[in-house]
Amino acid sequence: MTYDYWPLFPVSILISTIAMSSGVGGAVFFAPLFIIVLKLNPAVAIGAALMTELFGFSSGLLAYARRRLIDYRLGLSLLIYSVPAAIIGSLSADFFPPIVLKTIFAVGIIFIGLQLYLSFKREEKERLDTEIAQESRTHFESTLIGSDGTTYNYTVCEKSMGRLFAAVGGFFVGIISVGLAELEEYQLVARCRVPSPVAVATSIFVVVVTVLVASVGHFYHFFTAGDTQVLSQVYSLAIFTVPGVLIGGQLGPFVQARVNPDKMKTIISFLFIGIGIFMLASLGLIR
Repeated sequence: MTYDYWPLFPVSILISTIAMSSGVGGAVFFAPLFIIVLKLNPAVAIGAALMTELFGFSSGLLAYARRRLIDYRLGLSLLIYSVPAAIIGSLSADFFPPIVLKTIFAVGIIFIGLQLYLSFKREEKERLDTEIAQESRTHFESTLIGSDGTTYNYTVCEKSMGRLFAAVGGFFVGIISVGLAELEEYQLVARCRVPSPVAVATSIFVVVVTVLVASVGHFYHFFTAGDTQVLSQVYSLAIFTVPGVLIGGQLGPFVQARVNPDKMKTIISFLFIGIGIFMLASLGLIR
């Protein structure tokens, strides 16, 4: 094991705080960091990113649970589809060469960045919030009361589409570590008009369980392959990233309640698009 990765500790706090406050999967940041900056093998980078995200999201999950913002019934209905898909994805990752995984990852985060930009523009968000407030007065199927006494009334629409997104997102979590949180939040907020705090908290609940399953699949492969160098790299990363994301996981919900989510989403969307384009350029696929 090496302690050369100590700068990842403060970086992990920052990434986890952003991920927890926005509902975006932390692996979207960690995987490119591991692949581009540290130049790790994509399989190692994705496995390490999943493990790091698992600890960070688990910490954030506890914070959101204390605020009573998680719709567990909705989350369980999505996990039925995301978990099997994540297992299939993690088992499929072994059949793809590194350049293919990098390409899939780059295209995937560009797509996610575009979706975030199109779905969370401020004028759209204001329109949705107004319509949510109007509809919740008379027509709603679910009610959730937060720990601060705030009442959230909403209806989860297009449930079949949400399940499809859960399956697709779960598969991508298994194979490239990203996709589920972003797709589910898009479905819940932009399409179904679920209040943002509930959508973020419930998405994190779904991601934690799904990422746990995907992580087990990746680490099972590492152990059965008997590659001690890979395991040493993962552990060397984890001793700095895991404490960082545990701290960030507690800071994220605090920031989420105080920062303009639309500005954050816009910044993150451009960041994702930039990272994806840079990765494609580094592979020689665009010039």
